Amino acid sequence: MADTMKQQEAALTAESEPEEQVEPAEESDPSPARPSPSPNIFDTGLSTIAAYQRAAFRTGFTRDLAFRRQSLKALRKAIVTAEKDILAAMHADLGRPKTEAYTSEIALLLHEIDVTLKKLRGWSKPRRVRSPLVSLRSASRIEAEPYGSALIIAPWNYPFQLALGPLIPAIAAGNCAVVKPSESAPESAAVIARIIRETFKPHHVAVFEGEADVSRTLLDQRFDLIFYTGGTAVGRTVMAAAARHLTPVILELGGKNPCFVTADADLDIAARRIAWGKFVNAGQTCIAPDFVLADASIKDALQEKLIETIAKFYGDVPKASPDFGRIVNERHFDRLTALMEGAEIVAGGESDRAERYIAPTLVTGIDWSHPLMAGEIFGPVLPIMAYEDLDTELIILKNRPKPLALYVFSGDRATQERILAHLPSGGAAINDTLSQVVNTRLPFGGIGESGMGAYHGKAGFDAFSHQRAIVRRALKPEGGMIYPPYKTPLWVLRRMVRFF
Repeated sequence: MADTMKQQEAALTAESEPEEQVEPAEESDPSPARPSPSPNIFDTGLSTIAAYQRAAFRTGFTRDLAFRRQSLKALRKAIVTAEKDILAAMHADLGRPKTEAYTSEIALLLHEIDVTLKKLRGWSKPRRVRSPLVSLRSASRIEAEPYGSALIIAPWNYPFQLALGPLIPAIAAGNCAVVKPSESAPESAAVIARIIRETFKPHHVAVFEGEADVSRTLLDQRFDLIFYTGGTAVGRTVMAAAARHLTPVILELGGKNPCFVTADADLDIAARRIAWGKFVNAGQTCIAPDFVLADASIKDALQEKLIETIAKFYGDVPKASPDFGRIVNERHFDRLTALMEGAEIVAGGESDRAERYIAPTLVTGIDWSHPLMAGEIFGPVLPIMAYEDLDTELIILKNRPKPLALYVFSGDRATQERILAHLPSGGAAINDTLSQVVNTRLPFGGIGESGMGAYHGKAGFDAFSHQRAIVRRALKPEGGMIYPPYKTPLWVLRRMVRFF
């Protein structure tokens, strides 16, 4: 039986995989042992890549722990080698300053790989769990098994981190993967594609660039897991496509992230941390504070502090600052400038379509009916609204979609916990912004319309692994009461259930 299965597997691999199986390199080798990449990985075929990788996966080559480690080391080396190209691509696509791009993309990726390499052996070990007494002489364990071939569809706002970030746990868990970078960041997509093609063979990790039709073609195929980062509307489309094959999905979406500032908050610290969290990457961050709800007694003071902070960060003319980015394209530029119509602008507001520039902007004088409050802003425009009664605002927000992030600036622990208790969110930070995404010991993910599933660190390894339950039971003793014909009275069974 085992020999027959091996013969069938070999035949299937011969048909579907044009190259030899990758063998794991020695531990000292920083990259997986492999032939040079195929000159044209599209020989595998866009419309057949899922079946191609599943056939390769069934040979078991990704299960070897040494191979996974060497694959991660090879990815790390490729990222370090391509650092200048990565920074140049992000500047071309998003106008991102080098320091900001390095810390939020390259440094996070390298840290994620380093943590994964350090912990992978422990994460991969089977976990023994206790067996109930009713299972006489049995041993129970949980094994993390790879799903197979995973599809990763990445967005444009953090093009490297959000394309290669999910790839790290996908590889670590022993999967094959297909990466689709965003066409809206074309320079970054080209570098991502080059990194993957030069580092991996396509039966292990493949990459496909292109417009939305490429994503649709990929979604039409049967992958074993789909990981999508992007907007909620497209997230629904991805989930509907996955439902056709009952494919599990991880959706990292967005949300309208509230930022509370109470009367007892430290306004200097709040202004600095809110301004940084909002205007990094020109506001194009899924966990950025989307709007501020400030206690009416300190709203004007906070507003002035924010104006001062923006000037300290970016100077009197942010357009000339080397530390402020640009909007990704004209379509998003037009959307953002239209949203600002009718709002009272208290800082910024300047724009230049030719340069895709929108100044760090503060707006006020709006309520929940204004277009700025209808959906995620995803740009450098920050509404500031005053509240008189905290309970009223909590009721309003409780009836809105659950956000990806929640921020609270308050000096009172009871108020902090009260807001956290009333408002579910994917993640949260107290007296800070964005910091919940940096700690790899914390899972990152949404809830409700802001997403499902989580990753980073151990959570990422678990997300790309099926937790398989296994019981091994001894042949003897063999109890008879569980088999028909049933003769044990119910009163005896009740007592046994209570006992066991």
